[in-house]
Amino acid sequence: MRSLLAGPPVRTVTVDGTRAEFVTDPVLVRQILVKDGRNYGKGELFQKARNLSRAGLLAADESVHRHYRRLAHPYLRTAAVAGYAPLMRRIARETVTAWRPGQAVDVQAEMCRLAGAIALGTLLGPLSPERSALLGRSLAALTWEMIRKPLHGKAAARARRQGAAQRLTRAREEFRALIASYVAEQHNSPDLAAGYLPALLADPGRAGCPALTADEVCDEAVMMLTAATATTASVMSWALYVLAEEPLIEERVLKGLAREGDEDAGPPRIGYPLRFLMEVLRLYPPVWITCRKTLSDATLGDHALPAGTHVLFSSYLLHRDPERHPDPLRFDPDRWLTTRPSAQDASYIPFGTGAKGCVGESFAWRELEILLGTIMTEWQLALPPGSRVRTAPDTTLHPRRLVMVPQPR
Repeated sequence: MRSLLAGPPVRTVTVDGTRAEFVTDPVLVRQILVKDGRNYGKGELFQKARNLSRAGLLAADESVHRHYRRLAHPYLRTAAVAGYAPLMRRIARETVTAWRPGQAVDVQAEMCRLAGAIALGTLLGPLSPERSALLGRSLAALTWEMIRKPLHGKAAARARRQGAAQRLTRAREEFRALIASYVAEQHNSPDLAAGYLPALLADPGRAGCPALTADEVCDEAVMMLTAATATTASVMSWALYVLAEEPLIEERVLKGLAREGDEDAGPPRIGYPLRFLMEVLRLYPPVWITCRKTLSDATLGDHALPAGTHVLFSSYLLHRDPERHPDPLRFDPDRWLTTRPSAQDASYIPFGTGAKGCVGESFAWRELEILLGTIMTEWQLALPPGSRVRTAPDTTLHPRRLVMVPQPR
């Protein structure tokens, strides 16, 4: 795939029989996402989370998207996230203290369980321990099926033959039924709990943007919770893998965490642990490929794009462009001492950018920082002898298989 960087900035490709324009110039990608963002809607290739919801944040109508983005913002802004930090830390500790020294851990399964519990605890409002455990198990199972769903080509066809689509459907139906039960209880309650999902239920809509039905609220909750869990689980899996492979980097992250301490207030500092996470997201962005579709005739550089044209770009490639990121395959957190993500192009967009950038970016950064600190304080993780970890470019960019052995610090 990296060979695309050596070609023209816009070239025609075919994905499962559908023509599309593949863009590798970060300036043109920023034009798509920011300057001309209103000329581009969600593309139909790959689908990703759109098989979970087509309402709310993923609605095709721009005004509807903006309405539900504003509705989500109070629960995901920096000030709200600071309030979630103690809960995030408690959930992380409860999960990782259950590991046993020398007993192999399926890292991705554990990260799905951990990130899912945090998403449920912060976005749904107060839950009983029993309901939290039941929802957590179901969300972790759905997330893992979603993460490893191939997006296109022979791999997708093979997965369908092997029953992957059926497993994903069953996992989604099970989790959605549990969410629907919670929604019904909240809907009939005179006092709604605090949280993003209760806010969706209470939202009256506005002119031109009708309120979501109970079914649409369920779909929106399933999408939001699954997306939040899948991306965090993939990033943390790569982070733990890199630490096991790079002992000098691991040592510097530990020293950086010790200096920063357990501070819940304020945004993360640009210390070594945060630079480490920035570099993980550079080399292993979970949302590694994106499709947009022109809503009207558009011009991109020297290219005229008729309405309905599919346009693709890949953060995986943009993050490995040697013109923007020298020695791009080297894992080097210190590159961020002299380089900052550019506001002029899309050379570093792990959370997207523009009006459709990830609404949960502040939430994700704080969660990743807390998970990294909690796990590293308790455990040193190592790969079993002879392990070979491969990259799987499925719905998220994740390790094909990642089993690690914990030992106490």
